[in-house]
Amino acid sequence: MARESESGLPIEPVYGPEALEGWDPSEKLGAPGAYPFTRGVYPSMYTGRPWTMRQYAGFGTAVESNARYKQLIANGTMGLSVAFDLPTQMGHDSDSAIAGGEVGKVGVAIDSVDDMRVLFDGIPLDKVSTSMTINAPASLLLLMYQLVGEEQGVPADRLTGTIQNDVLKEYIARGTYIFPPKPSLRLIADIFKYCRAEIPKWNTISISGYHMAEAGASPAQEIAFTLADGIEYVRTAVAAGMDVDDFAPRLSFFFVARTTILEEVAKFRAARRIWARVMKEEFGAENPKSLMLRFHTQTAGVQLTAQQPEVNLVRVAVQGLAAVLGGTQSLHTNSFDEAIALPTDKSARLALRTQQVLAYETDVTATVDPFAGSYVVERMTDEVEAAALELMAKVEELGGAVDAIERGFQKSEIERSAYRIAQETDSGERVVVGVNRYTIDVEEPYEPLRVDPAIEAQQAERLARLRAERDQPAVDAALAALKKAAEGTDNVLYPMKEALRARATVGEVCDALREVWGTYVPSDVF
Repeated sequence: MARESESGLPIEPVYGPEALEGWDPSEKLGAPGAYPFTRGVYPSMYTGRPWTMRQYAGFGTAVESNARYKQLIANGTMGLSVAFDLPTQMGHDSDSAIAGGEVGKVGVAIDSVDDMRVLFDGIPLDKVSTSMTINAPASLLLLMYQLVGEEQGVPADRLTGTIQNDVLKEYIARGTYIFPPKPSLRLIADIFKYCRAEIPKWNTISISGYHMAEAGASPAQEIAFTLADGIEYVRTAVAAGMDVDDFAPRLSFFFVARTTILEEVAKFRAARRIWARVMKEEFGAENPKSLMLRFHTQTAGVQLTAQQPEVNLVRVAVQGLAAVLGGTQSLHTNSFDEAIALPTDKSARLALRTQQVLAYETDVTATVDPFAGSYVVERMTDEVEAAALELMAKVEELGGAVDAIERGFQKSEIERSAYRIAQETDSGERVVVGVNRYTIDVEEPYEPLRVDPAIEAQQAERLARLRAERDQPAVDAALAALKKAAEGTDNVLYPMKEALRARATVGEVCDALREVWGTYVPSDVF
């Protein structure tokens, strides 16, 4: 009996040559590193060196997170990935009333350039690549990173890394937005222009399907809505007067890797092919790098269980393998205890060791695109591609990603998928080991890592000292210049940088923009 994939597509018990009847490898595949990039964006992929092992971390204060980063570097991680707490993500200071109970909980608390300086103390910014998972206030964190680089004597053209900066998916699946869509897109266009001129090696956006998947999106929905958002960003930049080949090579993407290896491999291959064709046919991109869908992958946090948490080690290894077989450029493997609390030092090290085993103890790095020509994977790639293109066409019919978001289309589709998954799990049709099958009566005790609640008071004290020490008239003047730029058409990042240099806080800068642009209020009208 045929099974269904995560996207609801049939999986046959046996595939043979008939599965690819009429299938043209020259059109569908190409060579690795060549259009349409189905087989990977680089000719050699991991045969020369493995993917970047970029472990996501951050909690408590900048001091604590700095210590974790140094441990990860010592254990062999190749790139840092910063998790910020919710107040930072929402553009609020740690001493704001709305931040109560959330300071340092799900990431590191960053209120000013002072905190950013501590976060990267002793870490040479010309030697590491840093990814920052931040969206609505992404410009602020990038500029603080640049300021710390300047203090270290690192020229901006030597800084490498990525800001997530994908606010559209916040309206769809995650909720850490600040401003309405139109000024948010204007801010993203300003970031593109600023980085082209000032930080040319920086990846200006990581267009994310991960959070949609965590909210319940199927693989087809994940890539469809992510690529639709990508199209919206490209259109915004082009409308702002940029040539597509001036910014498209710095676009990157962020996807999930589930335990369903075959469909995940097919999803990644389909996404590369769709994006290459869109960039070539719709936008006329000529630089081959503009056609490449380069992406970071994180293993599926939503599939981790608090029950029998050690089983998550197996899940993460399988998910990481799916990402590698699918051709990811960088990878974060979740820690086995993340369904319970923040990762401990030991569990974070084990997560990194999982990647190292995949890279150095298996043979998956010995050849490019091991599944090329597989009857089942090529058929599934075509089917996921077709399903994704159908959803993308519906988004276009609604006027594009922003109009579809404002009508609640993507959110509604994802919620339907999430409900289906929940029903299948509750009924036992979808097996979750340790949850609805192979359970145990008594769980072994586990001592999680907990964030000290005193951190909130510590951050408030730091902010009080900062405000007492800084040149307040200089801060006020810089914030006034920022508001004037936001009211007009000037690039807001230049006055924003000067405000941050003057030690304006994240909350103060975001409040200045809130005064001009307002805040987003969601509607569910679809």
